[in-house]
Amino acid sequence: MQELFESRNELEEKMVAAQDGTLAGEAFMDYLMDTQLFMPVKDSIGIEGFTSSDKAIPLTLKTEDDIEVLILFTSPERAKEFVQDFPGYDGGLLAEFKWILERTGSGVGISINPTFPVGMDMEPEMVQQLKAN
Repeated sequence: MQELFESRNELEEKMVAAQDGTLAGEAFMDYLMDTQLFMPVKDSIGIEGFTSSDKAIPLTLKTEDDIEVLILFTSPERAKEFVQDFPGYDGGLLAEFKWILERTGSGVGISINPTFPVGMDMEPEMVQQLKAN
């Protein structure tokens, strides 16, 4: 299935390499920490063209086990089709993964590129472990 996935940026190239074993997982995670990801957000103010970051609500979904998962993408283009099912999440912000982690609550997992063959899911325990480093 990965052969159908065409990498569009360096992060996606490294993600493919990590998934096929040509890049060590630890090296990928080191790279990921300083890399920008796209976080779909809904602005609760609702004034067109005006965004207040303290009012922006990131897209999260609940798993069958009732775990909250923060949804991230390797680029805004990757998010377009996915967010169509979530009204109001047509905007977002690019932020370093490290910055996103610092603001992620405990008990929250992370999914990067859900529905794509190249992506990753992190359990809440892993998110907390990364935050501690």
